[in-house]
Amino acid sequence: MRPPLAGPGVGTTRKGAQVATTEQDTAGGIAGRTALVTGGGSGIGLGTAKALAADGAHVTICGRTEDKLVAAVDEIRRVAPAGAQVAHVVADVTVEDQIAAAVAAAAGPTGSLDICFANAGGSFHLGSIVEAELDAVRSTFELNALGTFLTIKAAGAAMKTTGGGSIVTMSSGAGHFPHRLLWAYGASKAAIEMMTRYAAEELAQFGVRVNSVRPGIIDDELMAFITAGGKLLDDYLEQTPLGRVGTVDDVARAVRFLAGPESSWITGELLAVDGGHQLRRGANYEHLFG
Repeated sequence: MRPPLAGPGVGTTRKGAQVATTEQDTAGGIAGRTALVTGGGSGIGLGTAKALAADGAHVTICGRTEDKLVAAVDEIRRVAPAGAQVAHVVADVTVEDQIAAAVAAAAGPTGSLDICFANAGGSFHLGSIVEAELDAVRSTFELNALGTFLTIKAAGAAMKTTGGGSIVTMSSGAGHFPHRLLWAYGASKAAIEMMTRYAAEELAQFGVRVNSVRPGIIDDELMAFITAGGKLLDDYLEQTPLGRVGTVDDVARAVRFLAGPESSWITGELLAVDGGHQLRRGANYEHLFG
């Protein structure tokens, strides 16, 4: 029997309360587990998929662009040990039937889904609240908040019937404290943080843990226009106590921890992976405009 990624425990205290023992919980890590990574074709999603596969998980990535997914699968397979399966599914997380199909595909190797990283997201608006275009704001909320909701819904439903699992959502420092002009993205990420806590409380009874990572400025293709240099990058670094830009691997390692049995007594956590940025103020995106 495989040790649980989550659940009520495997031992008892003197008072009879259920507890988990470290040795049993962490034995075997995530080898042989199944995992779904949304938005897994690039950036943090791809980096996390590689980290999960490298530890022996069967990894399925999904996204909207098949060519990108095919290339990503080839990259993931290069780090996966023998026996670990890697696959892709074309799916839009804002379409319920498509994300449900992705969950079903990810569960295929063993019949159950153990890990889900709800990573897909983005922004269609940057600017003033009073000058914002409704369609751009709506699209941002649909991709981030509703896409994450549909992913939690599908993954949670699958996990609760098969003994539990671990869901990790993707937040942002902008969802925790203001970054000027990044309000639509930030508000949608704040919704994800509260959704994570609600889901963690509700699904714990079924052995499903739900946590979130909250990255700061990360040097990936989405943020390259900032990390290449300029006043906005300088502002980020000035407000980051550890004084450097984050890497994809910084976040991937945090997700891997939250996904696996090493964190079996952690749920509802919003983990900042930001070099301490949350200790100061948010970045000022007005620097992009001169």
